[in-house]
Amino acid sequence: MGQEKAGLEKTAQIKTGFDKDSQYSENQYIEESRVWFERLREEPWKGLYHMGFLLPEGWMRPSVWYLHRIAAHLIRRISTSPELELERDEMEAVLSAGETGALLEALPFVNGAEFVDETWIRNIWQKLLECFRSEIREYDGTAAAYFAEYNSRISVAGRVFFHLVESHQEDYPFAFMATYSTKPVKSKKAIHTPLKNALLEFKDDQKKLLSLLAAVAKAADASPLIGDLMESGELFSPLRFTAQEAYTFLSEIPIYEEAGIMCRVPDWWRRHTNAVSLSLTVGNKKQSLVGLDAIVDFSPSLMIDGEKLTEKQLKEFLAMAEGLVLYKGKWVEINKKKLEAALTALQKAKELAKGGNLTLAEAMRLELSAVPESAEEEEISVTVSNGKWMKKIREMMVKPASIAPVPLESTFRADLRTYQEEGYRWLNLMAELGLGACLADDMGLGKTVQVIAWLEHYRQSHGGQALLVVPASLIGNWQKELGRFAPELPYEILHGSQAGVTLETDETDTEHAFLYITTYGMVQRLEGLLVKSWDIVILDEAQAVKNAGTKQTKAVKAIPSRLRVAMTGTPIENNLGDLWSLFDFLNKGLLGSVKEFQGLVKEMESEEVGFMPLKKMVTPFILRRLKTDRSIISDLPDKVEVKEYAGLSKKQIGLYTKLVKEIERKLAESEGIERKGLVLAGIMKFKQICNHPDQYLGLEEYKKENSGKFECLEQICQTIYEKRERVLVFTQFKEMTEPLAEFLESIFNRKGLILHGGTPVKKRSEMVEEFNGEAYVPYMVLSLKAGGVGLNLTAANHVVHFDRWWNPAVENQATDRAFRIGQTKNVIVHKFVTQGTIEEKIDAMIEEKQKLAGDILGSAGEQWITELNNEELMNLFRLGGVKA
Repeated sequence: MGQEKAGLEKTAQIKTGFDKDSQYSENQYIEESRVWFERLREEPWKGLYHMGFLLPEGWMRPSVWYLHRIAAHLIRRISTSPELELERDEMEAVLSAGETGALLEALPFVNGAEFVDETWIRNIWQKLLECFRSEIREYDGTAAAYFAEYNSRISVAGRVFFHLVESHQEDYPFAFMATYSTKPVKSKKAIHTPLKNALLEFKDDQKKLLSLLAAVAKAADASPLIGDLMESGELFSPLRFTAQEAYTFLSEIPIYEEAGIMCRVPDWWRRHTNAVSLSLTVGNKKQSLVGLDAIVDFSPSLMIDGEKLTEKQLKEFLAMAEGLVLYKGKWVEINKKKLEAALTALQKAKELAKGGNLTLAEAMRLELSAVPESAEEEEISVTVSNGKWMKKIREMMVKPASIAPVPLESTFRADLRTYQEEGYRWLNLMAELGLGACLADDMGLGKTVQVIAWLEHYRQSHGGQALLVVPASLIGNWQKELGRFAPELPYEILHGSQAGVTLETDETDTEHAFLYITTYGMVQRLEGLLVKSWDIVILDEAQAVKNAGTKQTKAVKAIPSRLRVAMTGTPIENNLGDLWSLFDFLNKGLLGSVKEFQGLVKEMESEEVGFMPLKKMVTPFILRRLKTDRSIISDLPDKVEVKEYAGLSKKQIGLYTKLVKEIERKLAESEGIERKGLVLAGIMKFKQICNHPDQYLGLEEYKKENSGKFECLEQICQTIYEKRERVLVFTQFKEMTEPLAEFLESIFNRKGLILHGGTPVKKRSEMVEEFNGEAYVPYMVLSLKAGGVGLNLTAANHVVHFDRWWNPAVENQATDRAFRIGQTKNVIVHKFVTQGTIEEKIDAMIEEKQKLAGDILGSAGEQWITELNNEELMNLFRLGGVKA
């Protein structure tokens, strides 16, 4: 599918916010997802096109919801085109710049969002349009019948148009005309002509004339205005309208469109730009601000399309009859309910401003979702604009390049790249403002060095004490980086049995360490962390706090601090709940409570504006650059992913087939938790057999000829050995690391390294240094959990995923141990798949997950498989294409 396919794969990886409150049960979600997954796998574009006929459904996760939105928009455009029946498979539906912009703004937070641009959207749009053309070309009935077959709620537009334009005449300031679309002989395109011409065109065919005017007759039945014009015959001629007649017409547009008539009216009516709205301009008199709790100044005013409206003028409007009034050359709707709501909102805003108790967080929340509390005020729109000072601050937060240079400390020993220096400036700005910051650069772009530069500057400028919380495996990495880039920065490790004692001593001693480093696991055990008031708390691999309900997350968030920084390459790993939890740590209250955020997400999913307000809100607090963006970094080589399909040995086939029969027999006799356990245990056993029969049998021989994967690994590594290159081999099984290392030793004729959960933290740092050193260490075997995060292993330019985790995000994270700054060669990623087995079938599902299906595999791991019925399970387990 080209570029749009790559984007399609990337945008389908994320699941939405808060599943517990979803109207769909997990089983319903799985069932709905499975049905569409199958359709999309068989015919991706056609499946997506047909999905567009649905209303947004509860099972749709943000990525699927967004793809559905594009498809639904296309169907809406086609079905409301008066040229539909005339042009059919020759119909054009070109996206306007405004429509494309609106779709870009509606893009939710999804992995792969960086691939979505105007070109991507237009390519998707064109593919879906081709699906429509193909189907309507083969359809014998009318276009209306075609759409009714897929969704009876779709109203196909007729060929009649109603036009209303401003005429600028004093007594009759509007002009009206009815037209219809027709396709002249030998013309490829339909044209618009006055409706009276239809009386001549169809004078000899009353049936076609009645069909054309059916929509007008329907509108006339519901509208006295159109009914009178129809009865008098005036509808067939150009007309002049008074302001009151024009207002009646504009108010009845939904009636006409429901009847199938397209209405062309002034933009200000469609966009409500000339409606009365409440504007809040936020500023700061003192030109200084610290934290989200800081009080800001704001001034409320009523606006009409950028023009201020006084309270006196509003009251004068209220005294008028409802309709349209010309105000400063612009037509304004006089709707008393809306105007009274505007007056009430203004008075409440003035009281709030007078009290002077609006915080920065409250002002920013107004910008996110400025929805009035009372039902009476729901008719008035509220906009938040920034004064000069706030505009400048926001611009710097969003565009770090605009921040004034901040000299690096002489004690900092590194040359920062341009984007890294901008990140350093940004962290300084966020600290000055007292705002929580998320450094979310892609893996390998050097988040650590940017933070160390900032910490060294903060230490020398402000002093105080900082706490860094990291996964245990990264302690050694931080020690090495601190010693390399900021050797004078005093730090202490809070890990192990002595951590509590160390924390309790010399709390106020300024000569003591500036930076304390502890682990997520230790946070719950060190009560002293909650007593001490920290100047800074930094979380590395901050996705560790994505689950707001865990004890670990609650403990981390309870640490008192003035400034908070999060470092993560995956700010939204699985769902929008991750985003809320991250911001609950960084800037508590900014996104409201969990319940408020849930409501906001549901509202954004249903509204045309989409997720743009949320993105606008959080963007200033997240700095994210991608290593695939050549404007950020141009010296990182390419990454090539290759599937390596391994066959099964005879021994593997025998064991696999026997296990299939055993599980099939037991499935028929089990149910509930017992059945679930049987399925999960079976999956694990199948994986072991695919790796090597001896892993499943608990033997220690591990002969190459008994495993297709071992033979595949040998073939690949022979080439790596000949080129004197290095390889990382990942497995999810700790017990496989030793046999794999021994096998690789026989290929490379020298020992490599092994790293797993049992490797001491200190030893890991030494191993990383050895592997990246000048002495040739050809391979390192790593368990996926222990070696998939935080390690810099750029000496390797080959990555082998020996067995699959079935979670693309986790596998990519492991791959990025090699594909990061410092890498000078193309990185080749070899993903092993055993043919005919559950591995191949799940691998196909992973591919389709990345394209469209979203979260069938998701963060729940393999739990979804247990929900399959017995027949589906056995189809997944049985060997396919392999002869015993």
